Amino acid sequence: MNGSLVVVDDVAAAFAQLVVDRASASRAQFSLAFSGGSTARKCYERLSHQSEFPVHWERIDAWWGDERCVPLNDPDSNYRLVEESLLSKVGPLASAHPMRSDLPDAADLYDRLVRSAPPIDLIHLGLGPDGHTASLFPDSEALTAPSSRFVVSNVDPLGHNPHPRLTFTFAGIAHCRTAVVTVAGASKKEALHRVLDGDLTAPAAHLTNDDLIWLVDSEAMGSRSPR
Repeated sequence: MNGSLVVVDDVAAAFAQLVVDRASASRAQFSLAFSGGSTARKCYERLSHQSEFPVHWERIDAWWGDERCVPLNDPDSNYRLVEESLLSKVGPLASAHPMRSDLPDAADLYDRLVRSAPPIDLIHLGLGPDGHTASLFPDSEALTAPSSRFVVSNVDPLGHNPHPRLTFTFAGIAHCRTAVVTVAGASKKEALHRVLDGDLTAPAAHLTNDDLIWLVDSEAMGSRSPR
């Protein structure tokens, strides 16, 4: 397993505090790439508590690490998840860059946008029960995207995850200064243990950021001891 493993009681609170600490340490604008899923929603709901987790949102550049190819207001949209759980509750941002899957050549457009900007300061990732992170699914074409591509389109060839996707590649994730993976709940235990064991059939085991942080709770760890 690559990166630092941190076992916490409350993954959402630990994530929110990490964002506050990193953003406050930045003297300029701070770029943050959002994720999707139930754990991400809890993280963003917690981060929206500004009295507990103060962030200068007017200095935040918002990006998305992956997105389902649905309208932005669709219940399955990661943009909508972030908007409902966080952005609608805080002040205006410096900028926001949703993944617009409705645009022609959407993956190419977002890829060029990401590569033309400074490296993203922090990308938030999750871990699926099948070991996927972002929308990098087992046996999918995106796993072998060239290092020159930061964003591609992708589908789950096994059909476990619905909708075509736009997603950061491993190269795109590695280009970010920090990657934080949040893992909570017993349903993620098997996938997490595969990553801990270096099982490369789990896409998340391929993450290589120099600053890679795994925030996990005791339910996801199970009886296994951190090492």
